[in-house]
Amino acid sequence: MSVNSLTKITNVEFGKMINAAAAVLAANADKINKLNVFPVPDGDTGTNMSLSMASGAQYERDSLETEIGALAKATAKGLLMGARGNSGVILSQIFRGFSNSMAGKETLSARDLADALMSGAQVAYKSVMKPTEGTILTVIREAAAKANKVADQTDDIVELMAAVQEAAQVALDSTPELLPVLKEVGVVDSGGQGLVFVLQAFYQVISGDFNEEDIKAPDNAELDQMVKELHAGAQASSSLDPADIKYGYCTEIMVQIGKGTTYDHDFDYQKFYDYLAELGDSLLVINDDEIVKVHVHTENPGKVISWGTHFGSLVKVKVDNMRDQQQTVIDAQRAEEARVEKIAAMQVPVSDTAVIAIAAGDGIAELFKSLGVHTVISGGQTMNPSTADIVKVIEDSGAKRAIILPNNSNIFMAAEQAVTLAEIPVEVVKTRTIQQGLTAMMGYNPDADLEQNAAEMSEMMADVKSAQVTQAVRETKFNGHEIHHGDWMGIIDGDIEVVAHNVESAAQEAIQKMIDDDSEIVTIIFGEGTKAKVAQKLKAFVEELDDGLEVEVHDGGQPLYPFFISVE
Repeated sequence: MSVNSLTKITNVEFGKMINAAAAVLAANADKINKLNVFPVPDGDTGTNMSLSMASGAQYERDSLETEIGALAKATAKGLLMGARGNSGVILSQIFRGFSNSMAGKETLSARDLADALMSGAQVAYKSVMKPTEGTILTVIREAAAKANKVADQTDDIVELMAAVQEAAQVALDSTPELLPVLKEVGVVDSGGQGLVFVLQAFYQVISGDFNEEDIKAPDNAELDQMVKELHAGAQASSSLDPADIKYGYCTEIMVQIGKGTTYDHDFDYQKFYDYLAELGDSLLVINDDEIVKVHVHTENPGKVISWGTHFGSLVKVKVDNMRDQQQTVIDAQRAEEARVEKIAAMQVPVSDTAVIAIAAGDGIAELFKSLGVHTVISGGQTMNPSTADIVKVIEDSGAKRAIILPNNSNIFMAAEQAVTLAEIPVEVVKTRTIQQGLTAMMGYNPDADLEQNAAEMSEMMADVKSAQVTQAVRETKFNGHEIHHGDWMGIIDGDIEVVAHNVESAAQEAIQKMIDDDSEIVTIIFGEGTKAKVAQKLKAFVEELDDGLEVEVHDGGQPLYPFFISVE
């Protein structure tokens, strides 16, 4: 039921606002992800903002305080600890500003809320070294400015939040005009879209238009599961013995009722259903006047298919051997356990300094370990670790000081937040790619002090050119290239420089663009699903270009990117 006016926000409304925002971001994460400027398969702004907000909501729910100032502080702390990616960190800084302004307040008036938004905008801008308009920063600034103006005219919070969410939407719509790359690609800013969802959720709660049943943010267990699935993909339980599966074939058919040469039974739902019920379990039968769809677990898929032909023409048949699928899960689990043991056995002893790298791929983790990295946090291109993840690794290292290699610009801000929370001195060497991270390790000296190491490692990484080869996930135009879904792209030092119809051509063209007269070493790291012989073929291509080049090939195992290539 809609609320006509409201002049005071209590802890009850505040809690609903925070949890509604988390629920809305979770529901719209994929939509936000698809606004990624680069058409790469790891656009994750929505995922990062959703996980960050979910952490903030969990801290709010866990708090026993009733004062809004204390609840805002708990929310901000949760967002900070759960912050993932630059968008998640900026969102955490907005709520840090909220918290600063709300300190000591039992309830909030329209003016208090406007001041909190203004404070959120100010803190967010200060958190970014070079603020860029056309981003989430523009959206919070314009929303806060509108709130400040409306609060001078009314004490009605519903009216204020209506104006705020409208101003945020207008600001979001303007982002392509402020940031040329957005206009070129034809999207609005993804982080700004996430913030608009947050402010819209706030308004819906305040106005009474948010369904109470929908205000359910992910809890701790669900949050852990979301993170687990992002890291490794959802998998069936490995504890089930395939031999214990009673009905081993997942069978699906779709029948066009009353059609085809095999049709000899008029369709009767109960008759049709009862026969199938005798053949297995997990039975689902759905039909309309033209089509009947069946899902059943059975030992006799042939009987299911044959039964369907009596009622019409088969238009779909799908049979999966669930015992084989379960064995695959078990084999994968055993392989993962062996991998963990292998990497653990490579653990580098820590004396004074722990180098912490963020990377995805077993082979890449081993490369970093071999160069002296103490701990590799799984993530990077496909999953940004949270501030809390990084802080925990620092604390668990037992070192006197630490160096972080983010290997992805979207992890810079979370790494920098970890520096402020760590109890030991920490430096962030701002490596943007895996290749920069590996090269930076060439400048690491276990006996040098923190500042010297950071300087030497930063200097070393400046000498490497990096390319990533991946497949486009949508149609777009970027940097003068017309990119189609399924095209292969060569991204060189952050820019899409190559678009090709196959992965080999993309990799070859990228290498040609990177090599010059000063080049000495080319390193090819091939990813998950890429065959070694394809990488060796690429090596031969490089050697044909210039037989004076040294070429190294490594199995990185990284997801989504068939090749990481460096030229030094």
